[in-house]
Amino acid sequence: MKHRRGFNPLQRMASHRKALHRNMVTSLFRYERIRTTKAKALAVRRTAEKLITRAKLDSVHNRRIVSSRLFDEGIVAKLFTDIAPRMKERPGGYTRIIKLGERAGDAAEVVILELVDFKLDAGEASDKKAKKEAKKEAKKKASSDTEES
Repeated sequence: MKHRRGFNPLQRMASHRKALHRNMVTSLFRYERIRTTKAKALAVRRTAEKLITRAKLDSVHNRRIVSSRLFDEGIVAKLFTDIAPRMKERPGGYTRIIKLGERAGDAAEVVILELVDFKLDAGEASDKKAKKEAKKEAKKKASSDTEES
């Protein structure tokens, strides 16, 4: 049973666990989507959601608290200016966990931890397809021109 257990120590010393949380939360805010194990995602999710809640109210006090948890000032600025305003109306639940399956080496459950309003750039994929099609058309046209000559 898991009664009266406050958090998952992830089999790490306190300093290592703190660094792990700090690094993974920084990566989550930078890329807005990370791939990790389920246990780490559940642990990091708590930290990330607390920081987003802090960032929703932009004050010197909150900035200092968040800065003490994250060492990258660019990410702190992004959190306060970009991420938190998008979450302003949401009362909580800023992240989602998507299960991917098991890792081949050790059968650990692998998941994607992402911000709820994360959107894939579908435009890039369609742009690549359009460029590829245009290239094929140009090749066909070039080959037909050489055959006529």
